Amino acid sequence: MKVLVTGGGGYIGAVLCQRFLDAGHDVRVLDRLYWGRKPLERLIERIELVVADVRAFEPSALDGIEGVVHLAGLSNDPTAEYNTEANWEMNATATEKLAHACRARGIRRFTFGSSASIYDGLGDGIFDERTHVTPRGAYSESKFAAEKALLAVAGEKFAPVILRQGTVYGFSPRLRLDLVVNTFIKDALLRGKLFLHGGGWMFRPLVDINDVAEAHLRCIEAPAGSLGGEIFNVVHENFQIRQLAMLVAGSLSLRGRTVQLEDAPVPAINRNYRCTNRKFADRVNFTPHVTVLESIEGILRHVPVDNPTELAHPRYYNIAWMTLLEEIDATRAGFESVWSARRTLATPAEAAVKLA
Repeated sequence: MKVLVTGGGGYIGAVLCQRFLDAGHDVRVLDRLYWGRKPLERLIERIELVVADVRAFEPSALDGIEGVVHLAGLSNDPTAEYNTEANWEMNATATEKLAHACRARGIRRFTFGSSASIYDGLGDGIFDERTHVTPRGAYSESKFAAEKALLAVAGEKFAPVILRQGTVYGFSPRLRLDLVVNTFIKDALLRGKLFLHGGGWMFRPLVDINDVAEAHLRCIEAPAGSLGGEIFNVVHENFQIRQLAMLVAGSLSLRGRTVQLEDAPVPAINRNYRCTNRKFADRVNFTPHVTVLESIEGILRHVPVDNPTELAHPRYYNIAWMTLLEEIDATRAGFESVWSARRTLATPAEAAVKLA
């Protein structure tokens, strides 16, 4: 099957593309390469790459495509709040346009990477896909709007599957260190301490990045239309933040590193919610299984444990990277250099690395 992956050069996308190739599918990536080509460098000879913004791409990007995995967009609360207009354009408007384009082409297989953060603010309980949600915050609101747009055009010619992914953890060639487990590993290595805001008692549903990739693969490979128009949570387990900190500290203690846990004030955005994976397990026969401990060890095998200063680089943090690019564009010399680099390298990320 020939599959288009939007956002294929991102944190989840880089892992997902590898999984789809391993399963024998042909992969076309549509990505503006905001993070450069490096996340895809090991795959570049095996994929077809379309460098474009999901908000404005040529219709030919869908030529010959039999399935779409839609991951492109801004990917968490802080990033969405940083630029609410771009967040809505990418996460909501672009998703609706892509849905209509796929429907017009008769592309039935379609998965969308939504977010379990839609359940935030509902109070106690373990929520499922039937729960009435009232998203709060730019990110969750845009994801929910995208869900509604997809369901509005679902039918015989277009069968989208919406995957409400838990907070993702794990290693990726486009590594992010602004996700809770990954962040704790970085802080433990750089500072030797972890801060538990509000005591770390809040819950969060989590899932490993490889399990997310597998979830999309199984939905794309399912008989066309069999899962269409449905929403599924994709979650390994619900954890308290405090538990995650202990798991990271314990893993590093086995490597001879002492990590202190310290209480800290409640954060301005205090997310606390739980949800269940039961429907996905029953309908798709798949339960995410990669544990936090396994994932921690996987990350530690890939990062410079003995010289972790590299982990402070802006490339690992969405907002820091966006800010760096804006600062470059704000200066005349930087502006001229960026466009010169873009003509040569074709991506703002590579221009930023050249200038940083």
